[in-house]
Amino acid sequence: MLDILSDRTYRHLFLAQVVALLGTGLATVALGLLAFDLSGDGAALVLGTVFTIKMVAYVGIAPIAGAFADRVPRRALLVMLDLVRAGVALALPFVTEVWQVYVLIFLLQSASAAFTPTFQATIPDVLPEEARYTRALSLSRLAYDLENIVSPTLAALLLAVMSYNSLFLGTVLGFAASALLVASIVLPSPRPSEPRGVYDRTTRGIRIYLATPRLRGLLALNLAAAGAMVLVNTVILVRGSLGLSESALAWTMFAFGAGSMIAALVLPRVLDVLPDRPVMFGGAALMVATLVGLALTVLGAGLGWSILLTAWLLVGLGYSTVLTPSGRLLRRSAHAGDRPALFAAQFALSHACWLVTYPLSGWLLTVYGVVPALIGLALIAAFGMLAALKLWPSGDPVELEHTHDNLPLDHPHLRGHRRHSHALIIDESHPRWATHL
Repeated sequence: MLDILSDRTYRHLFLAQVVALLGTGLATVALGLLAFDLSGDGAALVLGTVFTIKMVAYVGIAPIAGAFADRVPRRALLVMLDLVRAGVALALPFVTEVWQVYVLIFLLQSASAAFTPTFQATIPDVLPEEARYTRALSLSRLAYDLENIVSPTLAALLLAVMSYNSLFLGTVLGFAASALLVASIVLPSPRPSEPRGVYDRTTRGIRIYLATPRLRGLLALNLAAAGAMVLVNTVILVRGSLGLSESALAWTMFAFGAGSMIAALVLPRVLDVLPDRPVMFGGAALMVATLVGLALTVLGAGLGWSILLTAWLLVGLGYSTVLTPSGRLLRRSAHAGDRPALFAAQFALSHACWLVTYPLSGWLLTVYGVVPALIGLALIAAFGMLAALKLWPSGDPVELEHTHDNLPLDHPHLRGHRRHSHALIIDESHPRWATHL
C-alpha cells in the first residue's frame, strides 16, 4: 500500500491531508474548551449548534463550490482555501461572544466544504490506475482513523504545558503546512466543461449522481452507515450506563477506529479480487447484525464493556468497508472535468444523511434508552441496505464498451446525444445513459 507514496505529487497531497487533519483535531478539542469558557453549562448547546452549522455548510456550500471548481486552477484554489481556514483559526482565540464563534465556524466549514471534494477529485487524476487509487483511498481512511487517536493525545500533551488557546495555533500551522505542500507540486486541472448557466452548473453534480444507479445505491448505503450510534452515544454508554472513566471512553472509541483501520488495510487486496458491490453490502450487513446482536445481548445479560468494545470494533470494520470504496464508484461515474461536482454531490448528500441520523441517534437513546436506540439505528441501516440493493443493479458493469457509429439517429441511445466515434459517455446526466457510467 505504501508504494504509492513514491509518487511525489500524491505524497505531498497525502501529507497535506495528514497535517490538516491534525490541525482540525486540535481545533476540535480547543473549541470545546472555548465554548465552556464562553457559556459554562451551556457549552453543550453551543457545541451542538456548532456541529449543526458544520453540517449545514457542508450540505449547502459543497455543491455550489463543486460547480465552479473547474474554473480556477486546482492548486491555486486549494492553497487559497487552506489560507482561509488558517486565517479563521487564527481569529478564534480572540472571540469574546458566542455569535462570533458561530460566524467563524461557518466560514471555516464553508472553506472545508469547498476544499475537501476538490481535493478528493484531484487524487484520481494524480493516480489514474484503479489499483493505485484504491490504495490511496485506504491510506486516506487510515489518516482519518489515526487522527481520531493522535489529535486528542497530542492535545492532552500540549495542554499540560500551555493554554487551550495555543491549540488554535497548531491548527493554523496545520493549514499553513497543507497550503505549502500543495503549492510545492503541479496538479492536473482538467479542461472546464462546456459553458452552462448557474443553476445547471450548481445542480449538475447532484443530477449526475441521482441519474447513476450505482451512486443512488451509494447514497442509500450512506444512510446505512451506523457510525452515528458510535460517534453520538458512546460517551453516554461508557460514562453513564457503565459508569467507566474517561480513559475507558478513549479505549472504546479506539476500538471503533481500530476496526476501521483493519478494514482500510485489508480492502485493497479484497477489492483486487471482488467487485465493490458485494464488499460494500457485506460491510452494511455486518453493521446491522452487530447492532441487533448488541441489542439482544443488552436485553439478556445487560451491557458489558468487553461486549461494547467488540461491537464497536465490528461496527468500525463495517463502516470503513462501506465508505472506503465510495471514491472508486465516483471516479468511474464521470469525466475528469465533472469529478469535482460529483465529489461535491457525494460530500453534500452523505452529510445530509448524517444530519438526519446523528440527532435521531441521540434522541432515541435519551428518550427511549439503549435497546430502542440500537434497534432504531439497525432498522435505518437495514432500510438503507435494502434500498441500495434495489437501486444498484447487481449486473452493474465497470464500463460498457460500444459504438454508436452504425446506429440510426432515432435509436434510444442516441436521442438527445451527439454522434460520437467512441461514445462511452456522452451526457452522463441523461437517465438513459446512467447504466453505462
